[in-house]
Amino acid sequence: MIISRRWLRRPITLAAQSNGPWGNDDNVGPRNPWSVPPGAKRTGAKPTALDEFIRRARGSGGGGGGEGGGPQLPLGASPRMLWLLGVAVLVGIWLVLTSIHQIGPQQRGVVTYFGRYSGMLEPGIRVTLPAPIVNVTKVDVEQVRTDEFPRDGGETVLTGDQNIIDLAYTVRWRVSDARNYVFEIKDPQETVRATAESAMRAVLATTTLNQAIGAGRTEIEARVAETMQEILTSYQAGVQVQGVSIKQAAPPQQLADDFNAVTAAQQEAVGNLNNARSYSQQVIARAQGEASAFDQVYEQYRLAPEVTRRRMYYETMEAVLAKTDKTIVETPGVTPYLPLDRGRRLQEPNATASGTAPAQPSGGAR
Repeated sequence: MIISRRWLRRPITLAAQSNGPWGNDDNVGPRNPWSVPPGAKRTGAKPTALDEFIRRARGSGGGGGGEGGGPQLPLGASPRMLWLLGVAVLVGIWLVLTSIHQIGPQQRGVVTYFGRYSGMLEPGIRVTLPAPIVNVTKVDVEQVRTDEFPRDGGETVLTGDQNIIDLAYTVRWRVSDARNYVFEIKDPQETVRATAESAMRAVLATTTLNQAIGAGRTEIEARVAETMQEILTSYQAGVQVQGVSIKQAAPPQQLADDFNAVTAAQQEAVGNLNNARSYSQQVIARAQGEASAFDQVYEQYRLAPEVTRRRMYYETMEAVLAKTDKTIVETPGVTPYLPLDRGRRLQEPNATASGTAPAQPSGGAR
């Protein structure tokens, strides 16, 4: 219900009417319950909060409760002052919060004037015009951010030899140019993620399975980081790639046993190849030693052919006869020969025991 201001300013004279429902102040008829108690002036009792509220609501028109004197304030004066004070406080807080900026040692402040780039704030406490005239965006240029790929813990990638692997890796990057980081790309973090996934798939498309799950990881990481940096530089993203780390590169779980068998066979083949190479090196070294010894003998033979020939003959006969048990029969008896450590002397037959004389050999070997 709307009550006009003019009607509110009219004095309330209900309590002042002598024939009103509450009577008057002469103790005739019922007393006005909203008036000051009769003994208030005599006893010095103070008006209650409700009395003060009624007095202010009735305004300066007076009537009925005019006791208590003093100038009357217009209706609504105090709330208006409170509203003005509250607005002033809010404006002051807004000015302080949007004009004073504390830039950390690892941060840079990108300043925009009505949305247009106007400068960069260095670390420290800086003062600018309030928002929305000037806005400051703080960017951490020292923090190294780490993104996990993929988010759900596994990603299937096709290799260059038409095999598939489950891949998981991380990418480390930081902001190198705060201005480009804020203005050149809409969503920097998602752009870095999309660039990393694209670069990884492009590199693995030219890589074999053995390289991906074996010793080729270091090369793959370096190539992915280089490809990412080239793409982000072309975007002017203001991002520097710190490195790429492959945490998992393995065949799918359904084919794990088959891949393990292939890996074991490859390792066995490498072991056999290493053993063959070792044996060939031993044979070659032995042959080279024998050839060197032969060259030395040949040099001695050239200096003294006859002596060398005889010495070689004796050495050869010694080596051959050392492996057999032989004796040389000569006149007039049996003489033991090589080997000397196991040679045995044959006794001549006992003529008295046999009753016959021993037969004399004709001088041949038997």
